[in-house]
Amino acid sequence: MKLRRLEDRDAILMLEWMHDDNIVHFMRTDFSKKTLADCEAFIHLCQTDENNVHKAIVDDDDIYMGTVSLKNIDSDKHNAEFAIVIRKDAMGKGFSKFGMDEIIRYGFGKLNLDTIYWYVNRKNQRAIRFYDKNGYHEKNLPLGENYNSSMYRWYTIQRTDTLQSWKIEN
Repeated sequence: MKLRRLEDRDAILMLEWMHDDNIVHFMRTDFSKKTLADCEAFIHLCQTDENNVHKAIVDDDDIYMGTVSLKNIDSDKHNAEFAIVIRKDAMGKGFSKFGMDEIIRYGFGKLNLDTIYWYVNRKNQRAIRFYDKNGYHEKNLPLGENYNSSMYRWYTIQRTDTLQSWKIEN
């Protein structure tokens, strides 16, 4: 497993998860109408986007398994929003944990972030079980605007929470 830049060849497998209702059902974006051209455009945009980092999670054969991201990077506040999505074929095989660990390490170590936050729809029990199992706990105070905390479960992780376990190298 490794993280790498998104590449054009990832677009078809990206589209696969976008059209899988079991994966996108609780997401805010309607991915059902996305096309291969939309995926390719997103991949090209990622190459020059300075406010977001999107990485492909790939297996040992360099096959795309999902995308992990730090979005809305705020250099002044030293925070960013975490996001991850994994193809159905990759679920239960460690790709989510690997991708999350690596992007958090990258955010704190390379981007000098102090806080990484994310939210999940309270009905998305698969995601909530994953975060709970990996030691992430709901926070009471949402950091974002326009997100209903009764509908979403909020999480944050601080650089100080992770110094020992993540072995951050500056």
